[in-house]
Amino acid sequence: NFSRVTEFILLGLSDKRELQVLLFTIFLLAYAMVLLGNLLIIVAVRTDPKLSSPMYFLLCNLSFIDICCTSITAPRMLVDLLSQRKAIVFEGCIAQLFFLHFVGSSEMFLLTVMAYDRYTAISKPLHYTAIMSRWACWLLVSSCWAGGFLHSITQALLTVQLPFCGPNTIDSYFCDVPPVIRLACADIYATEWLMASNSGLISLGCFLVLVASYALILLSVRGRLPRGRWKALSTCAAHVAVVTLFFVPCIFIYLRPFSTFPFDKYVCVSYTVFSPVMNPLIYTLRNSEVKESVWRL
Repeated sequence: NFSRVTEFILLGLSDKRELQVLLFTIFLLAYAMVLLGNLLIIVAVRTDPKLSSPMYFLLCNLSFIDICCTSITAPRMLVDLLSQRKAIVFEGCIAQLFFLHFVGSSEMFLLTVMAYDRYTAISKPLHYTAIMSRWACWLLVSSCWAGGFLHSITQALLTVQLPFCGPNTIDSYFCDVPPVIRLACADIYATEWLMASNSGLISLGCFLVLVASYALILLSVRGRLPRGRWKALSTCAAHVAVVTLFFVPCIFIYLRPFSTFPFDKYVCVSYTVFSPVMNPLIYTLRNSEVKESVWRL
């Protein structure tokens, strides 16, 4: 017999009032930038006939995912930074980790699809339209969402079936699988291995595929004019930088079961807040066609 935990207490990023106000200001500005930048990109792609290629279709979906990903954690974090008691009910905690993994893993798959799209456009320009048809784009995006759902439902079921009867304090600013399952009143050896083989290997696998695809892109433009090589190198370097900012923290958090560090919650800030801020700047606003469309808006 045990009494089930009905709520969790989030410790947040800091308990110092002055630092909480500073963090609130920084994250509010970051969240506003995510919303404004990505909404502008979505509206520009949807309204400008010039932005009808598969690349912009995928970028529009990336912007939508970034808005969803940040909105799952940022509003709650902003409210908690100004609150004395940072409590979240058990059902809300499970819902938050489910949707975070749903959207986060979908973004990983979508970034992989976008790298394939760029590789096809550069390496096989004559067949690009046939390979990346509208039907193929919808199929790829749907597969990303389906893969994200299968991943997140697995994570949520692994968490829900555990008994929670003791401590209810989470040393983070949001509910995630690693800190939550360590509060369970049961042996979580198998659960942690399943979590690492699920989230960790997905993060590592997508990251390696992305790096390999950008390497293939650079090899394919090796014999072209210096200006074209420099443009490809600049674009790939920017993309790899943002991909690294998103994937490396995920690999660090999810690919190491049986251990946790106090600074894990600060590592999570990079892929829940800062990566969605950088995506519009790197993936779209560096593009002259998108910038012109946004300025017209």
